[in-house]
This record gives sequence, structure tokens and C-alpha cells, in this order.
Amino acid sequence: IVWDVFFTKHGVWGFNPTYLVGIYFMGLPLEEILFFVFIPFSCVFTYHCLHTLYSLRIQPKTEKGILLALALVLLCVGLSFLGRAYTASTFIGLAVLLLVLMYFGRSAAFGRLLLVYPVLLIPFFLVNGVLTGTGLEQPIVWYNDAENLGIRLLTIPFEDVFYGFGLILSNIAFFEYFKKKNS
Repeated sequence: IVWDVFFTKHGVWGFNPTYLVGIYFMGLPLEEILFFVFIPFSCVFTYHCLHTLYSLRIQPKTEKGILLALALVLLCVGLSFLGRAYTASTFIGLAVLLLVLMYFGRSAAFGRLLLVYPVLLIPFFLVNGVLTGTGLEQPIVWYNDAENLGIRLLTIPFEDVFYGFGLILSNIAFFEYFKKKNS
């Protein structure tokens, strides 16, 4: 939420009041704050259910190789676009999160998320597509393309795929930590 407050205040993105109820906290619409409750919960729930039903596993060496390669690519892209706030912070932030969790988290959850995230992308594209303007005269959430790569997947900024991965990964890391601590 702190990131959201900062980026909204600095015009990296914003919200179309036409679609909002008009209740704001720290400059954010109520709908955006509720996003940070319902979306992570739904994704962690889906992750847990899919793992419970299918015992998702990925080989540790494969997982580490994929995550390390992803972290290095993200870090390079983020550093290459330091002048674009959303691109740099999303890619560098996710790279750091991956590296920290890989070397200090030591959880099979990361590999499982690699298997679950493509499933989570289905509702992501449907919902985020509408939020960013697919099928609407104006988007509900607008993005300043001077602060991102300007690459859109339909109407969704490319960075959102990685932002979503980082958001869900951080929530799953906490979920797995507390699950392990309570068992």
C-alpha cells in the first residue's frame, strides 16, 4: 500500500473516479485498498488448493536455475530502465525478493508458485484487462507510460505480470512461513 500511495501521488498511475465509490484513504480509493486484501487471499487460497489436490513439485535444481535466471534478467532490465519508476522498481524489487527468498527462505513454495502462477494469470488477464480499459470507454486504472516500458498485453502494462508475481510470492512466503511455524 505504501508503494501504491507513493506512485499514485507521483502520477505513475491513478484511478478514474467515474468507476469509484468515492471513499479514499491516504489518497487511495477504497477499492484499491480492498484489492490488497482480496486478491492476495484468493491467490494464496488457489495456490494452497492446487498444491493440496495435486502435490505440486518441481526439481530443486530446476527451480533454482529458473529463479536465478529470472532474477538476473529482471535485475538487468530494471537497471536498464532506472528512469522509468514502475519498470525499475517492479523488476529490481522482484529480483531482490527472489534472491532473498532463494538464499534465506529455502522453501519449495517458490517452485510450486512457478507451476501455479500460469493458472493465476487467467483471472489476472480477465480482471486486470477490464481494470486497464478492455471493453470500457475509459480505464478504471490508468498508467503513465513514461514510467513503464509502454508494452501492453491487451491493455495491461507488461510490468503488471511481474508486479503480480512479486505480490503473490511475498504473500505465499509469509503463508508458508507461518504454516511451517505452526506445524
